[in-house]
Amino acid sequence: MRLLVVEDDLAIQEFLKRALVEAGYQVDVAADGRTAEKLATEGIHDGLIIDLGLPDIDGLDLIARTRAQGNSAPVLILSARRSVDERVRGLEQGGDDYLTKPFALSELLARLRNLLRRASPGQHESTRLRIADLELDLVRREAKRGANVLQLTPQEFALLEYLCRNTGRVVTRTMILDHVWKMRIDPATNVVDVHIYRLRSKVDRDAPKALIHTIRGVGYVLKDS
Repeated sequence: MRLLVVEDDLAIQEFLKRALVEAGYQVDVAADGRTAEKLATEGIHDGLIIDLGLPDIDGLDLIARTRAQGNSAPVLILSARRSVDERVRGLEQGGDDYLTKPFALSELLARLRNLLRRASPGQHESTRLRIADLELDLVRREAKRGANVLQLTPQEFALLEYLCRNTGRVVTRTMILDHVWKMRIDPATNVVDVHIYRLRSKVDRDAPKALIHTIRGVGYVLKDS
């Protein structure tokens, strides 16, 4: 899932981005309302985390603008404004949940998971991916091959999720770098190959059939055949 974090305090912004990436999310960031509004109008985010005290426009105005433009992604408000009136106002003007600063990361992640679940009620397929006997729980960030729970790092899980979402389709190293690492670095780097090697040793080891395949000179594909 892809999130937009709108926070002008760069220390908090970097902390949130790092924590959310480690939890398996793709994360875009913005330090002001105008940049955030431009990103939000792309309609590619599953959820938004918005600080109210932005340098150019009030966070509540930003929420109102994104809602007016048709963005219905759940919004978690993150703010130092602690009064009941402020919290009520935030929820009434388009926020779906409200968390005051300072906050506990575990609570933020739990609230975020709940918001994302509620945003797609009844859509079981949006929280689980299954290919053959491989199953990914996107909420718990857990993967199983048959009855075996796979011990994956956050980056390995993100890579496996990307392969699963493109089942049967060959993805290149550059595509993987762009979508999983969200950075454009030298395609000649071996970071993708190393992670694929480690992932394959966990997913396909002792399994009756390999799911992750190398297409020499092109990239990789996950398929049940």
